[in-house]
Amino acid sequence: MPTSVSTDRLHDLRTRTAEMVGQLGRLVSVETPSNDLSACQAGAETVSGIAEEIIGVPADSVEVDGRTHLRWRWPAASGQPTVALIGHYDTVWPLGTLERWPFALDDAAGTATGPGCFDMKAGIVQLFHAVAALPDRAGLEILLTCDEEIGSPTSRKLVQETAHRCDAALVFEPSVDGAVKTSRKGIGRYRFDVHGRAAHAGLDPELGRNALTVLGRLLLDVGELARPDLGTIVTPTMAGGGTAGNVVPAHAWLGVDVRVAVESEAERVDGELRSLKPILPDVFVELAGGASRPPLPASSTAALFARAVALAPALGLGPLRGADAGGGSDGNFTAAAGCPTLDGLGAVGDGAHSEGEHVVVAAMPERAALVAELIEDIRRNQNGGPQDR
Repeated sequence: MPTSVSTDRLHDLRTRTAEMVGQLGRLVSVETPSNDLSACQAGAETVSGIAEEIIGVPADSVEVDGRTHLRWRWPAASGQPTVALIGHYDTVWPLGTLERWPFALDDAAGTATGPGCFDMKAGIVQLFHAVAALPDRAGLEILLTCDEEIGSPTSRKLVQETAHRCDAALVFEPSVDGAVKTSRKGIGRYRFDVHGRAAHAGLDPELGRNALTVLGRLLLDVGELARPDLGTIVTPTMAGGGTAGNVVPAHAWLGVDVRVAVESEAERVDGELRSLKPILPDVFVELAGGASRPPLPASSTAALFARAVALAPALGLGPLRGADAGGGSDGNFTAAAGCPTLDGLGAVGDGAHSEGEHVVVAAMPERAALVAELIEDIRRNQNGGPQDR
């Protein structure tokens, strides 16, 4: 690949930086909390409109259980590889956040801030500008969902179907201090409900069955399931119980978060959680939940990461780094479907899910250029047609 091609593309994208920032401001200024369907619908219309400005094509809407996911598809030529570009436009921020924290630029710091700017609305803008910078779009498929932040309940199947059709998946979640994400942990979420028997704590406590006593033992047992040496984290995250200070509690509950580096650990922890028993008689323990995202192993990202590392110098960019991430994304699903995946190709910045959330403006055209080069490299060096999975 001639260096001049790369540098010319990057130069052209840099001239569009102000345009990118304006489009990011418009996206951030339309709040899209995952659980507000009408807000997400307004966000979908804004995303589609900005896409039409940049690439000339509005989205095809895919409605699932009242939610609007957005898709663009360009058929591949015979023998041409297919590439999926994956992201989400929902955020963790509730309606009204903009009233106290609007989109803003800090020219001195070279950053933009606002709810959802880093995770992951800047990545959406970069995605569209990368596509616009390509000489053609054959074999590309874009999928932007509106429920990733709550576990992708209605879009998971769409993501999996997309992955099965494609030879590579590029995911526009934000970077880790500039590093792309070369692995992610799998995630499990569980809830224990302990059902005992109420009684007066002073008059006849022996008639009760204390749900909190059972929950206390469960807390200890759950913590012992972690295996840090294998990358397995098991964390009690929330708990509650009891109705009054003089009543033996009849009910208590516990939330548990599980993170695993390998699928076998997800299976082990799931089995051990389900085998836990109450330490008191006449108490019933109910367990709900399970694995929500499989791990994204480094083996699924290695080939695409190596390509991206080789491409960065031709763009005049610094060395590209990879990083492990404890959180999950839809890249976990694409990798589990057997599709080579590279995640963290979105914004450079920091502060996801916090009011320190910000985007490094100068990196937006750089990452768009890197993605465009990576797509072209995949096209040059990979035989077409989804691999056997």
